[in-house]
Amino acid sequence: MYATRQEIRAACGRAIICGFDGNKVTAELKEILREVEPLGLILFARNVESPEQVAELNHELKLLDPAARLLLCVDQEGGRVARVRRPATEWPAMRVLGQVGDLKLTETVGTALARELRAMNFDVDFAPVLDVDTNPNNPVIGDRSFGRDPNDVAAHGCALIRGLQRAGIAACAKHFPGHGDTDLDSHKALPKVSHELPRLRKIEWVPFAAAAQAGVSSVMTAHVVVEALDAQHPATLSIPALRPLREELHFQGAIVSDDLEMKAVADHYRVAEMATMGIHAGVDVFLACHAPDVILELKRSLVRAVEEKLISHEQILACQKRALTWRDAYQKAPVPRTELKRWLGAPEHRAITEQLLTRHAQLV
Repeated sequence: MYATRQEIRAACGRAIICGFDGNKVTAELKEILREVEPLGLILFARNVESPEQVAELNHELKLLDPAARLLLCVDQEGGRVARVRRPATEWPAMRVLGQVGDLKLTETVGTALARELRAMNFDVDFAPVLDVDTNPNNPVIGDRSFGRDPNDVAAHGCALIRGLQRAGIAACAKHFPGHGDTDLDSHKALPKVSHELPRLRKIEWVPFAAAAQAGVSSVMTAHVVVEALDAQHPATLSIPALRPLREELHFQGAIVSDDLEMKAVADHYRVAEMATMGIHAGVDVFLACHAPDVILELKRSLVRAVEEKLISHEQILACQKRALTWRDAYQKAPVPRTELKRWLGAPEHRAITEQLLTRHAQLV
């Protein structure tokens, strides 16, 4: 399969979701969008002044170039990882849902969360965390996980995914092949997992297999060395570490990298290396969440790698096909502003959180 240079540049841009600074559309952001032509943008707390402001920002982003169909993304897990706060509903950590143990209620949370995110013009929620919380010394997962039993994590994860996706927000299962049993934070260092394959299949992969079967739209990789699969490279950049996701767990959707600026990978690999290795490993879309120079270098590195035949036309076009399938299923035009008034911190959503916290308190 052969593509023109213009088609290759477009495909390489669609392999990127990038972050930006500020809470409004700036000249710098417009230049990034013009140069990179990314699949989408990810917003963080630095972009959020209020739910009302972020709804307007996302509205403007969607209308900047309607033909670009930017996929607008956020990490809105609940608990300590939530980029948008009050007056949006503040959902409890997923551990609370797992301990309450009511799958119908977990699905209801997913639906309510999706309604508020869609009212703010988001398309993707990078949630839920499907890591199994087997290590009490884990500094980064902890109460973000539904619990310590892989079957419970699978059941509640799939319930949240159903709630999110049936209400029109793309879910993302993270972090494959498992970040639950580590004692380092991959934002700061490169963790390692020493378990053998039978243990991975019995514990770490159970929730991801269930999510794949449930039709989760994307899976995020872990910047973790899984020694039984590849003792040298983190999973995001490793063919043997990501291969089971397609071949054994039969996941067909988009594979998204965790942020390439995290120290677990950024301290050990150049951007050009991550671009080439990631595509070969199976990554369809890279997250580059902060520095404009990294974002620009990532796009240029992908284009250069295709031109130099380090990445084939077939590979980058296959990535683009999965990325566009994901985007086309969930990217929507701006919703009416009345949706924000209807759903933001809605009384019925507050009632759900109160019910959860009351039932959880009765368990303690």
